[in-house]
Amino acid sequence: MAAPLCSRRLALAGAQVFKVERPEGDFARFYDTSVAGQASYFVWLNGGKKSVVLDLKSAAGRQQLEQLAGACDVLVQNLKPGALEALGLDLAGLHERYPRLISVSISGFHESGPGADRKAYDLLMQAESGLADITGSPHAPGRVGVSLVDLATGMYAYEAVLEALLARSLQGSGERLNVALFDAAADWMAVPYLLQQHTGMAPARVGLAHPGICPYGVFQAADGVDFVLSIQNEREWQRLCSVALQAADLMEDPRCAGNESRVRHRDFVDGRLQAEFARHAYSRLRRNLQHADLAFAPVNPVSALAAHPDFRTEPIRVGESTVELPVVPGRARPRGLAVPELGEHTAEVLAWLADLDQEPK
Repeated sequence: MAAPLCSRRLALAGAQVFKVERPEGDFARFYDTSVAGQASYFVWLNGGKKSVVLDLKSAAGRQQLEQLAGACDVLVQNLKPGALEALGLDLAGLHERYPRLISVSISGFHESGPGADRKAYDLLMQAESGLADITGSPHAPGRVGVSLVDLATGMYAYEAVLEALLARSLQGSGERLNVALFDAAADWMAVPYLLQQHTGMAPARVGLAHPGICPYGVFQAADGVDFVLSIQNEREWQRLCSVALQAADLMEDPRCAGNESRVRHRDFVDGRLQAEFARHAYSRLRRNLQHADLAFAPVNPVSALAAHPDFRTEPIRVGESTVELPVVPGRARPRGLAVPELGEHTAEVLAWLADLDQEPK
């Protein structure tokens, strides 16, 4: 997902993006047929791109890819390590012939490290980076429910492209970039790493709770609604006790005197709060917590997302259908995008390249 996500963000920013596919198509097209007959991953990641089929096993296909790279600002690729070179398309040569080219290679591990030749996927990186070790219940490690490492890597790649474009506008030359899944996961693991290095103790797995803040976790109302409560400082703790719960005695209990003490006595604090919350329906607790200006959230199923009052979507065309995707935060302005059919734009793009060849140098 990392490279398609990077190029998707470029497309949403206004770039013209050519998606080069093998003759049989990107295998992500065929994961499922859930969204208007097409795969959910593919629909999400490829709106607004132009699909160009090139057979890179043929000399003509390799020449066309090189022409395309020379005509474009950015080349994003996530082929397995060494695949481009095996096809006779080494990046060093491309950069020598096209000095303004910016290339981004997505890999499992950085190209300068001992793992450069290894294939890698999201779950493998969640496991190898230690992310899975701090995720899940106290009884077993867990996987983050979406492909978080792929997402992080794609966004790092997008940021690197924007930085390289800015640098090129000042310096006139392109850049060869490598963005690795393991590096992305490792950067997001900075706090657990620092804690392990400097205290010898990585955060424990605590499920839907915070290992270093208390109270910060799941509680249940009298009507069975689960919700997460987050208390970030002493002012909020005092408002929870005095305003939301009217349990002023907790403010005087030495076990609750400061966050570190509450973390050490988490069982007592959480147990006492749960007893208080179990006396009231969630609707009343919600009013009390809002009145106290505290942070909380219900533990919703995925099915509740579409009905959430703050959930925003944008339409995208999928064949003859229109489906809704979550809005991309920030400056992205998707309008009238469509998911391309396999090879839909091959003739158009090859004709464009042919016209470029006829222009005076």
